[in-house]
Amino acid sequence: MTKEEKVAYWLDLADYDIETAEGLYVVKRWLYVGFMCHQVIEKTLKSYWCKTQDDDPPYIHNLAQLSIRSGLYEQMSPEQQRTIAQLMPMNIEARYPEYKEQLLKRMTPEFCRQLIDDTKTLQQWIRNK
Repeated sequence: MTKEEKVAYWLDLADYDIETAEGLYVVKRWLYVGFMCHQVIEKTLKSYWCKTQDDDPPYIHNLAQLSIRSGLYEQMSPEQQRTIAQLMPMNIEARYPEYKEQLLKRMTPEFCRQLIDDTKTLQQWIRNK
């Protein structure tokens, strides 16, 4: 794959995932709204990595590490950094039963709507970079 094809690959996946997050919101699958929002930012960060680095993105899911290692974190506003921090537990905690109950308590319709909106804003900011 060329560099451009890799960038497009990750962006296409991220676009699909944000549409999925919106669909999950409609059917009230709150836990998985958060998981998909995490996926959107992870894949968008990996597209940025492919655009700006000579190697493939690392096989990690840690949004803070991806943004730091790609050089984006220090360019983010405090609000964008908070979005990264909010999304971080959505990947791991959504997968393990012992965390699901605790995570679900935070996943209100209002919280999920804000999470989707913040994810879209951050996704667009990264794409513009």
